[in-house]
Amino acid sequence: MKKGAVWLVFSHALRYPFQMAGAILCALGSVAASLIGPRLIGEAVDAMASQGAVDFALVGRIVMELAFVYGIYSLALWCLSYLSNRIAYLTVKAMRSDLFDKMGALPLSFFDSVAYGDTMGRFVADMDAIADALLQGVSVLFTGVATIVGAVFFMLGIDPLITLIVLASTPLSILVSRFIVMRSQKMFREQARAQGVLGGYAEEMFSGQRVVQAFGREEAAAADFQKLNDELYSVGLKAQLYSASINPTTRLVNNIAYAAVGAVACLAAIDGRVTVGGVSSFLIYAGVFAKPFNEITGVFTQIQAAFASSQRIGQMMSLQPEAPDIPGSVPLKSVRGRIEFKHVFFSYTPGQTLISDFDLSVEPGSRIAIVGRTGAGKTTIVNLLMRFYELESGSILLDGADIAHLPREELRKCFGMVLQDAWLFEGTVAENIAYGRPGAVREEIVKAAKAADAHGFVSRLPQGYDTLVSDAGENFSQGQRQLLTIARVMLADPPVLILDEATSSIDTRTERRVQRAFEAMMRGRTSFVIAHRLSTVREADLIVVMEKGNIIESGAHEELLERGGAYASLYNSQFAQS
Repeated sequence: MKKGAVWLVFSHALRYPFQMAGAILCALGSVAASLIGPRLIGEAVDAMASQGAVDFALVGRIVMELAFVYGIYSLALWCLSYLSNRIAYLTVKAMRSDLFDKMGALPLSFFDSVAYGDTMGRFVADMDAIADALLQGVSVLFTGVATIVGAVFFMLGIDPLITLIVLASTPLSILVSRFIVMRSQKMFREQARAQGVLGGYAEEMFSGQRVVQAFGREEAAAADFQKLNDELYSVGLKAQLYSASINPTTRLVNNIAYAAVGAVACLAAIDGRVTVGGVSSFLIYAGVFAKPFNEITGVFTQIQAAFASSQRIGQMMSLQPEAPDIPGSVPLKSVRGRIEFKHVFFSYTPGQTLISDFDLSVEPGSRIAIVGRTGAGKTTIVNLLMRFYELESGSILLDGADIAHLPREELRKCFGMVLQDAWLFEGTVAENIAYGRPGAVREEIVKAAKAADAHGFVSRLPQGYDTLVSDAGENFSQGQRQLLTIARVMLADPPVLILDEATSSIDTRTERRVQRAFEAMMRGRTSFVIAHRLSTVREADLIVVMEKGNIIESGAHEELLERGGAYASLYNSQFAQS
């Protein structure tokens, strides 16, 4: 998992080879300039070694060379910074795109089990953490190795014995860092997890604020949030304290080594093995050698946070997508709407069967109402029909073809759904209605809106059909949002309709008008109507009463009332006072 988290980021960065190559060249240029500079400084010191014996011509030439070298160093460093920014943001951009594509391929069961806020946290907070680490880490990565190797090479050229003292400090610095890293990684994973949980809870409370206030649960919600916030503070503080101790500790080790190098180098100069200028150069190289270690530990907090975030993103990227279509599957050329459920078994949780040996035959053009108590399995039947979930066993046939053998995308085009929860996206009213038929012309959009009884209120909007929908439709009432989704399905004109509590958010008067539109729309089409308001299912050709995932009763409205069974009981409970 650790290697996978690193490779996830690195593999996306490799998609931009020209930027990477440019960054490497700039890094090498800056390193070369930073390594040549100390050697020139040493030569300048030797040229001014004693009073009255200063070689001004040589010093002047060296100063000019230093100005040129450090000019190259500054330019290369600026270019490296620019390219590092591009690599960081291009990499995160690619990761976000892949993560979004992955989410589109995940089965509906994922979205039913993971908090929305936690998922959004991976898109925003986790991606930002990776971007921050890349901004700091790309230049350190590219310059660090070259700087260490180059510094060792130049130090060996001055004095191999003193170089060994510098190298001897490296294992100690690495061991200290590793000791702290092993204890901080767990804290950063916990911090990322706590951020996801906190984000999910905050999203739930914000989206349900009306309910929270209606029940006077503000203080309880604040108390629960405070507990989660305290947990994040606790693990976050520990993670930061652990990681913050790395840089001072490694700097302490390096400074002790630097002092030892200075003392030995001075003794070597007294002994005549090294010139004064060589000592100056060596001390600078010792600092240059330690610089990459200090830089890495200096940005270690961002690196650890990015590592934990990459693991969270990698977990989502490794999830199994929806089962691919069977090779060679072809869509139906035309759909009449005959649907058969044959010995269907299904469960959301293994070992807890919900649908057991379910059989149902629906003739083309017929209207089927599915009723029953909450949790009876009504919506599950629709989920299985649309292949949002796969069957455990049995089969569902559409015009005699097993839907498991049909392309999933083409299968879903055969159905038009109007759900209880009206979903709108940010765009114009016209774009929302045309979501299922993006190429529809304005006349077709208006016709569908009129059929759904939405044209009246849309015409009164400031910009009519060009009025913007914002905040998932919060600038419209619940009933208006529902009418727009009904218009959307009417425009798509599918061969099979699924109405899942489609008029539950509409007032009775509007419901009657929409029902008339539905009557015309359902004529000649196979239609499934899921409803708690039994007044909306009276005209159904077949009413199916479900309980615990099974059909316990079926028949026409009058027939079921005469039987006096489960349907009659449900119907009378709603109309006992009428």
